[in-house]
Amino acid sequence: MRQIVLDTETTGLDPASGHRIIEIGCVELVNRRFTGNNFHHYLDPGRDSDEAALEVHGLTREFLAGKKKFAEVSDELLDFVKGAQIIIHNAPFDLAFLDAELARLGVPAFRSHVDGVIDSLVMAKEAHPGKRNNLDALCDRYGVSNAHRTLHGALLDGQLLAEVYLAMTRGQNGLMMDERDDDSLQSAGEELSGPLETFVHRASDDESAAHTTVLASIAKEARKPAVWGSA
Repeated sequence: MRQIVLDTETTGLDPASGHRIIEIGCVELVNRRFTGNNFHHYLDPGRDSDEAALEVHGLTREFLAGKKKFAEVSDELLDFVKGAQIIIHNAPFDLAFLDAELARLGVPAFRSHVDGVIDSLVMAKEAHPGKRNNLDALCDRYGVSNAHRTLHGALLDGQLLAEVYLAMTRGQNGLMMDERDDDSLQSAGEELSGPLETFVHRASDDESAAHTTVLASIAKEARKPAVWGSA
């Protein structure tokens, strides 16, 4: 399965007011593994950022001047995400900006180019109702280090969100798939050729004897047989 974790930075909150995308970051996962094949661009919006937005991302108009316009990277972006499942935190926000940029170019809406969109914010609210579920809070909750994050950045936030998403959904894939050593993984995109082999590690005689001793001790303490003892 190919998934793309996507994030944007913008000049403000409302594309209908003429605000634009100034950074796009996309992190590729194949079979729940980082591939290192990412997409990232800073973009010249041709306008200033709102003061509140500038405090969030720190991307000044001077820094962005001379960078590519969205129109110059749109084909590359759509080729990169084509057919993938997209993961976005607070998806309506990013999709509204992407759709507005594409509409200026006469291109169909973003969803029509991809294989569905997952909103990780909706997932987090369902899993942790009543709690803070922004990216910083989720990093803390799932043990993802964001110590190097002083300002928002689309690629950095995409990488952090990818780690959070994998932690949030770890139980949805079998541990055999999720935790196997890299040497036992097939290359990205390949199909598994057959059923996974199950390995059984049996206790030695000494380990079995020690287990029996512990159960006997528990039974003596409780004054009744341990319910998990041998029949």
